[in-house]
Amino acid sequence: MALVEIKNVKKHYHKGGETIKPLDGVSIDIEKGEFISLMGSSGTGKSTLLNVIASIDRPDEGSVKIDGVEISHLSRTRLASWRAANIGYIFQTHNLIPVLTAYENIEMPLLLLPLSRAERRKRIEVALAAVDLLDRANHYPRQMSGGQEQRAGIARAIVANPKVVVADEPTGDLDPVTSNQILGLLKRLNRELDTTLLMVTHDAEAAEIADRQFKLVNGKLAENGVIVG
Repeated sequence: MALVEIKNVKKHYHKGGETIKPLDGVSIDIEKGEFISLMGSSGTGKSTLLNVIASIDRPDEGSVKIDGVEISHLSRTRLASWRAANIGYIFQTHNLIPVLTAYENIEMPLLLLPLSRAERRKRIEVALAAVDLLDRANHYPRQMSGGQEQRAGIARAIVANPKVVVADEPTGDLDPVTSNQILGLLKRLNRELDTTLLMVTHDAEAAEIADRQFKLVNGKLAENGVIVG
């Protein structure tokens, strides 16, 4: 059984008299430890698919199972708890809270879990070490470079040992050198921590670091030019 099982997922929006179908029968299986990249032109629904997998958004139709749990059927309360324990999200603009240090930002997801302060500290230190930021633990976002801020965002995404990490254009706001460093870090985390990773990107070269590359075309996923599902 695949870790992530997406079956015939549909998500539609209504704008004026028009129906927009960013996801129109998307199916994909992702194995534990796989690194998947997703490309597509602007507005095709890449972020919508990421949000459905991350349980931030619900599909209108279809099935979303992660580690055997049908997340689209969970209540809002159960979904929030499940998400905190199972999903890590890497944002394009890192979304760090300016008045919190790197340590405190990374700690945020753990505050939703039943962990002692000592357990939280241990996990935060492991996450900081994984992204080479131990020496920036007490720095505020304004005291860090863009690349360091993004690494802190990545540490926050992995600190709870989630089953799946989703990344929405994680290098979109970075210069080429820093982008390559972040991509290398993601690949290393995928390899060394066996992190299951789904990355949305507009950069074809960035997409190629993944184990498998997909494109979202007319509401459906294609791999090597062939519609999946």
